[in-house]
Amino acid sequence: MLRKCLMVWMLVVIVSGTVLAQQAEVGSRRLVECPTAGLLPRGSFDLDMRMYSEGGILAGVEIGLTDRLLVGLSYGGTDIIGNKPVHWNPRVEVEAKYRLSDETKLYPAMAIGFSSQGFGRYDENLKRYATKSKGAYVVLSKNYSFFGRLGIHGGINYSLEKEDGDDDISGFIGIDKGLGSELSVLAEYDFATNDNGEGSLGSGKGYFNAGVRWIFASRLSLEVDIKDLRKNGKRNAEPSRELRIVYMEYF
Repeated sequence: MLRKCLMVWMLVVIVSGTVLAQQAEVGSRRLVECPTAGLLPRGSFDLDMRMYSEGGILAGVEIGLTDRLLVGLSYGGTDIIGNKPVHWNPRVEVEAKYRLSDETKLYPAMAIGFSSQGFGRYDENLKRYATKSKGAYVVLSKNYSFFGRLGIHGGINYSLEKEDGDDDISGFIGIDKGLGSELSVLAEYDFATNDNGEGSLGSGKGYFNAGVRWIFASRLSLEVDIKDLRKNGKRNAEPSRELRIVYMEYF
């Protein structure tokens, strides 16, 4: 019941007009794991690297093909750092995002997308990542001017990782709050209704993640994230700490 109330509340906030709303281009393209309606500028690309638990590294590239279309590839594995045999992910994963409508003073930006990239160790038996990929999704994003930029985001998704027997539609909500020109704080909640069955890796509490992003150069950012603060993962004894570096450039 709480999840349904939170989802309805977030969608109402996003679509509501308010005197705090500003007509601005959507900021971040992703929170910690959850996508937003933000895109790269046309003719630009970014290089994204995450370092996570179990010696994991995930590297990716995203390209802004047009003002409305973004595509990307990513690949990585666990035990890359350390002295154990490397456990590579089974394939290169893909991402695509298309913005259907831009943000206005009254309405949020809307984007549809697909991402096959999950997060954490890949389970060969269940054919899934520790946190499932978003799969096909629809996301809304709205920016407000409230002591600096405040972004509110929410969406629904359907993952293709369903060998665990749980193929429900899921959803996610999140915020990013600018603190001056360099720092942002991030928070997101993945309802993970597709990861709460008997054979799933989730325990039914959903995934709550938070982070701090520091843009210390015009095109370079450093991010520190803490994931699964509610200890939803059945195999996670404690929340995990991760480091992310993103560099953006133009062709």
